Amino acid sequence: MSYIKPVFQHPRTPKNAHGYTRKDYEGSLSTLCAGCGHDSISAAIVDACFELDIEPHKVAKLSGIGCSSKTPAYFLNNSHGFNSVHGRMPSVATGANLANRDLVYLGVSGDGDSASIGLGQFAHVIRRNLNMTYIVMNNGCYGLTKGQDSATADHGSISKGGQANTFEGIDMCAMAIQLGATFVAQSFSGDKGQLVPLIKAALAHSGFALINVISPCVTFNNNVGSTKSYDYVREHNEAMSSIDFVPQKTAITTQYDHEKVNMVEMHDGSFIKLNKLSPDWDPQDKLSIISALHTAHEKQEVLTGLLYIDENSVELNDLLNTVAIPLNKLTEDTLCPGSEILEGINAGLR
Repeated sequence: MSYIKPVFQHPRTPKNAHGYTRKDYEGSLSTLCAGCGHDSISAAIVDACFELDIEPHKVAKLSGIGCSSKTPAYFLNNSHGFNSVHGRMPSVATGANLANRDLVYLGVSGDGDSASIGLGQFAHVIRRNLNMTYIVMNNGCYGLTKGQDSATADHGSISKGGQANTFEGIDMCAMAIQLGATFVAQSFSGDKGQLVPLIKAALAHSGFALINVISPCVTFNNNVGSTKSYDYVREHNEAMSSIDFVPQKTAITTQYDHEKVNMVEMHDGSFIKLNKLSPDWDPQDKLSIISALHTAHEKQEVLTGLLYIDENSVELNDLLNTVAIPLNKLTEDTLCPGSEILEGINAGLR
């Protein structure tokens, strides 16, 4: 059996605006368990970046520790990458972002990496509104250490070992909204038609964009009784909205029938087109979505789609008024403007 990907491409393989094919956005062969939802998310990231015409070398992909944090090896081989220590990916992302705001920052984490050891860093990167897309591959267990319940496992859910979880699970989306996240979405790894537009919208958003993706662990948490198994999520998935992403001047169509449409303009001039299932639903209403999430929790349902967006988001670089030029491109003349300017600064502080 070969583990080497073929290099051959058909001469008529579709290319995007920069001349890249989908293969240019792929990575190494996955070593995750066959059928793992994380691989579906990696494939959705590949599609989203290809369709948005993002140049691979302009993406910085970051992760922590866990099954999910291995996935950056499986997409965007030609991008910058950094695999940090457990739960510390937000710190690395913050430093890199402040040093070079020209890159597209994509963080990949898991429910253990973000909701347990990294909970504090996860909270602070949200409240600072760092300009990045943060994808949580949420399977409700620790797959690398044989399937123990994670902090997001729902109360009463039964693990593969047959024991019911006695603790309340952390709702990543509800917590992110309360902490001030300016883009919050939830999806299912088995619904690529919904996940790809959500990733596109998150990448285009200026500010912190969270996508919590329920991604069943086929080895340790895909059994009867698990609230994060494939069968359970498919049976209890309630889509808040059918989503299509419309980049500036270029429409991407979907197969959905729409009744009501709400156009939400992004900071780069592109739009997210929201097709509301309820005339009362407003993705810019915090109280509405928090209430809906609590109601869904009581019913043991999973709400998917774009849950919340703040169109007036101000990302961290703009809040701190950082220099627009990447630090590694600043010249000595810029960094050392001269004694006269320094004297003027000191005079203003007296």
